Amino acid sequence: MQLKYGKKNIQIPINDNNILKLLHAKQQTILSHPVDRLKALLQNPTNSSSLNELITKKQVQNVLIIVNDITRPTPYDVILPPLLESLHLAGIQKENIRFVIATGSHRGNTLQEIRNVFGKVITSEYSFINHDDRKSPLKDFGCLKSGNQLLVNSLVVEADFVITTGVIVPHYFAGFSGGRKSILPGICGRQTIEANHSHMAHPDARAGNLKGNPVHEEMQEAAGKVGVDFNINVITDEHHQIIEIVAGELSSSWQQGVEMCKKTYLCPIPHKADIVIASPGGYPKDINVYQAQKALDNAYQAVNPGGTIILLAECPEGYGQSTFAKWIEEATSIVDVEKRFQAKFVLGGHKAYSIARVTKEVEVLFISSLPHEQVRKLFFTPVRDINQALEYVKRKHGEDFKAYILPLGNTVLPQVEIN
Repeated sequence: MQLKYGKKNIQIPINDNNILKLLHAKQQTILSHPVDRLKALLQNPTNSSSLNELITKKQVQNVLIIVNDITRPTPYDVILPPLLESLHLAGIQKENIRFVIATGSHRGNTLQEIRNVFGKVITSEYSFINHDDRKSPLKDFGCLKSGNQLLVNSLVVEADFVITTGVIVPHYFAGFSGGRKSILPGICGRQTIEANHSHMAHPDARAGNLKGNPVHEEMQEAAGKVGVDFNINVITDEHHQIIEIVAGELSSSWQQGVEMCKKTYLCPIPHKADIVIASPGGYPKDINVYQAQKALDNAYQAVNPGGTIILLAECPEGYGQSTFAKWIEEATSIVDVEKRFQAKFVLGGHKAYSIARVTKEVEVLFISSLPHEQVRKLFFTPVRDINQALEYVKRKHGEDFKAYILPLGNTVLPQVEIN
């Protein structure tokens, strides 16, 4: 039994009788010809005219393509070539196509990272721009129903045609990623993102849920106000192989993808366990604590109160986000974090709150590259390796402990079956 840790695998020396279940995504048929599938969708998309017809009817001169940042592995080697070919056949010149990287509140991607994700050829021939939620020029689209001021990267109003792209996986408070998230938080100003994410404390703002979810509803409204002309989303399996592609009108194509995502990544369990051993899924999902936290939240869904989560996440970039790091470094207790969150929502602080919410109920043993004093500031218990973690668990829960194993913790969502 191996779990991913950074760019390598770690062997888990655990007896079979200690394992309740491996919590994997449900195996789906891999698309044998994904490029052909996408080409067909561009001709016959969901609830939309073909891409060529849309371009011609709107007399498009320039196009903006919104793409994911490095923290969300998306198969752009499959998505972009047929998309760009279709745009060129419709008469759009290379110099009139720009890419904006939907970083949301994350750091910008380096030139090397951009080349790694999108390929040397495409990055040398097209313009790629990192969205910066603090510094990018913003367009005011007015207020959303909640009163949140919708401030969006002004590149969207400079373009005649906006295309969103991405991957759909469960998201710990937006329900699911993809679709409307390319706009909010993807290319919005910090003020708008913070106001949206402040709804995460709502009981319906949780992984796998859209009904009554105020975070999702506001994201959907924001995308509608901005006006997305075309959407392409993929659903991948645990090995990042494409199992479905959806394309067309934003909301309806995305909803199609969400249904496939549910069938794939929502993992039923009969009951919770005392122990969950989880990995975010390796690099880049464990590039820092800020990203690896998603696996902690998903593992929490499968562990009993007072139980133990063993989290393996290398985190070579440390805490990962400056505000999050500041909150963790300044926090004196779990209660302190909760009080700060309730007093004023701050983007980055919301991750500290999410961690505090989990560590208030369960113990987290953390295997990482972080110094032990930094691990303790996260309210985690530092352990040097998996052997030490398992010995700790045996002392705490007994030699006959029962554990779930969650190899792809950032995306697989355990759900207790309701009889």
